[in-house]
Amino acid sequence: MTADVAAGFLPPVTEFAMRLIALAAASILVLSACSQGGEPSPAPTEPEPPVELGGVNLNEPVRLLGTEPFWGITLDGAELVYSGVDRPEQRAPLPAPTLQGTVATYETATANGSPITIMLAATECSDGMSDRTYPLTARVTIGTEALSGCAASLAAIMSAGESGPVQAPGQPAA
Repeated sequence: MTADVAAGFLPPVTEFAMRLIALAAASILVLSACSQGGEPSPAPTEPEPPVELGGVNLNEPVRLLGTEPFWGITLDGAELVYSGVDRPEQRAPLPAPTLQGTVATYETATANGSPITIMLAATECSDGMSDRTYPLTARVTIGTEALSGCAASLAAIMSAGESGPVQAPGQPAA
C-alpha cells in the first residue's frame, strides 16, 4: 500500500473522499459568488395613492344605484357586483379605472361574457326618488342595456340621512 501512495495512486476510498471535498469546495465558491453578485432586493413599495373623483376615493368601496328600474352595483376591491329587481346577480373583475378629467371609466365583462362599461362623472346627482344628492353621476351599460344613476362611497351612503348631501363622515360639504 505504501508503494501505491508513493507512486501517486490513492486507495479508492481516499480518492472518493477527495472528490467529495473538491465538490463541496466548488459548491461553496459558486454559492458565495451568486449571493454576492446577485440582483439587489427590491425596495419596499409605497402604497398606491388614492384615486379620487368628486371627493370619492375610488380605492374604497363605491356604490352605484338607480331607479326605474331599480338596480345597484358595488365596486369593491377587485370585484364588481351588479344586482337589480327581477335580475340575477352578476359579478365581474374590477379593473383600475381610466381617468380623464372629471370622468372615471371601468370596462370589464361578467363571467357569462356580458360586457360592462361604467362611467362615473364628478357631477352632483339626484336619484329622483329621495331628497339625497350624490357626488357622482353614473352611466352604466350592461350588454345592450343602458342605465343611469348616482354614486358615492359605500361609507357615505351608509351614514347619510334621508335628505341632503351623501358624503363620507368628516368630508366637508360640497
